[in-house]
Amino acid sequence: MTDFRVIYARYRRNALRLLALMLFMPLVACTILPESPVLQVYLLPAQPVAGYGSGQSFGQSLRIVQPTTNQFLNSSRIAVQPQGAEITSFSGSRWSDPAPLLLRNRLIQEFRADGRFLSVSGDEDNVQAEVELNGELLSFQGVYNGDSGEVVIRFDARLVRTSDRRVITSRSFEVRQSISGRSMDKVVQAFGLASDRLAAQMLSWTHQQSANFPVRQ
Repeated sequence: MTDFRVIYARYRRNALRLLALMLFMPLVACTILPESPVLQVYLLPAQPVAGYGSGQSFGQSLRIVQPTTNQFLNSSRIAVQPQGAEITSFSGSRWSDPAPLLLRNRLIQEFRADGRFLSVSGDEDNVQAEVELNGELLSFQGVYNGDSGEVVIRFDARLVRTSDRRVITSRSFEVRQSISGRSMDKVVQAFGLASDRLAAQMLSWTHQQSANFPVRQ
């Protein structure tokens, strides 16, 4: 009987120690493991677009398609080239949507405000259109040379006749916008200004190509 009591006492002490260790470990883990960084999510800024309301109507409907791009840019990361050909992303910051979708929506906003197309839709709307604007997003990133930084957007655009998928015309665009400060807010502001300039240039180009658009039956 005495041996049984000794064994039981030892078992009880060991069980209590194990229980105390299990309760203590989460506290140690919470102290040792680093906290996850706070993630800042940004919308792509856009200057207010006033309706243009002048000029000849195209008499066509336009579909703007989300551009194709490389695997790195096809995400919500805010891309940056800190030096040379290296590409990475700004730590702790993300776009609200993948970069190609942000740019497509900015173009839709610009073309709708212009008002010369009968309708302007996106590729997700499943709406019939006579003309399609698509292309490839080659660059959408901050680029630094020492302390000097700029946002670079490169876009190869195509206007396509949807009835037979014939390319009406194409053009390569490049916009550079200096970053006026070191804060993330300044970086995002530069992305917005660069996107505004690109949208305006593409709208002007589309106007110039309007004579080549298919005749509405």
